[in-house]
Amino acid sequence: EVQLVESGGGLVQAGGSLRLSCAASGFTFDGYAIGWFRQAPGKEREGISCISRPDGTTYYADSVKGRFTISSDNAKNTVYLEMNSLKPEDTAVYYCAAPVTLVGDKILGDFGSWGQGTQVTVSS
Repeated sequence: EVQLVESGGGLVQAGGSLRLSCAASGFTFDGYAIGWFRQAPGKEREGISCISRPDGTTYYADSVKGRFTISSDNAKNTVYLEMNSLKPEDTAVYYCAAPVTLVGDKILGDFGSWGQGTQVTVSS
């Protein structure tokens, strides 16, 4: 059974940083792309970043480019999202999903497995 578990969310002041983790079991990342999504109250889910294994190709949505960094640790079967210079508009539930597909500038994960999400709240 594929299981993804996110962790690392929390409350942080604007300008602060958080690192989210997505640990996988029953699934090996190699050969697939893994994505991070977020959904704020009243807003549509947004695909913000993904990383392809094994080549490590990354993608970032414009809303997070230059502030967020996605990485992976194959030995731990874990993907990370380092979030810096956080803004109140980054407040959302963050999810990881795998596998995902990048089509143009849209990350698609409808047919993958999803974690339960982790709340990130950025105060002003």
